[in-house]
Amino acid sequence: MKPPITPRAVIFDMDGLMFNTEDVYFEVGTELMRRRGREYTRQLSDAVMGRPPQDCFETMIRWHNLDDRWEALAAESEDLFISLLDGRLFPMPGLMELLDALEAARLPKAICTSSSRRVLTAVLSRFDLEPRFAFTLTAEDITHGKPHPEIYLKAAERLSLPPKEIVVLEDSQTGCRAAAAAGTLVVAVPCEHSRNQDFSVASVILNRLDDRRLYALLGL
Repeated sequence: MKPPITPRAVIFDMDGLMFNTEDVYFEVGTELMRRRGREYTRQLSDAVMGRPPQDCFETMIRWHNLDDRWEALAAESEDLFISLLDGRLFPMPGLMELLDALEAARLPKAICTSSSRRVLTAVLSRFDLEPRFAFTLTAEDITHGKPHPEIYLKAAERLSLPPKEIVVLEDSQTGCRAAAAAGTLVVAVPCEHSRNQDFSVASVILNRLDDRRLYALLGL
């Protein structure tokens, strides 16, 4: 498929799109709730997926009527997440090949994630990937988290491109809504944890990053 405008940059979400971190986060959520005598369900996972830390943990607190402050829950979650990465973290199928193809075509690329800077660094450093991106934006770099479009509008400004010339790759409905609201071309690549979400705002829905339709869309 060919978009109406030739894409001039690509922005990646990180969790669930570049890496299987949603698998790890489900383990983290399960353990956090177990410590409090609660259950971490698929419904709760869907409610927090793709959202910035404050929204995510305030939702958990309301969901189970917890006494925790969101900041304490976020810190506990982050520590647990990073402790679980070794041996559990893997790139999603097709990621490395896509990065190679984008670099061969000299298409700029960036990362916009709802995770913290510490989590982003912990994930990317295991594969030495951060130097391969023009820049990365995290929860600390914005005021309004996804599904608000701020993070993608800020990225477009950094790229000096109109949003309509940017392809955004997302795995969650929250992220897709943010990218669509910013006016970018949205490509949904759902992971196992987000397959039943609503991706109606996406221009195309793919199963994997090595889908030839994505390469055609990007002119690779």
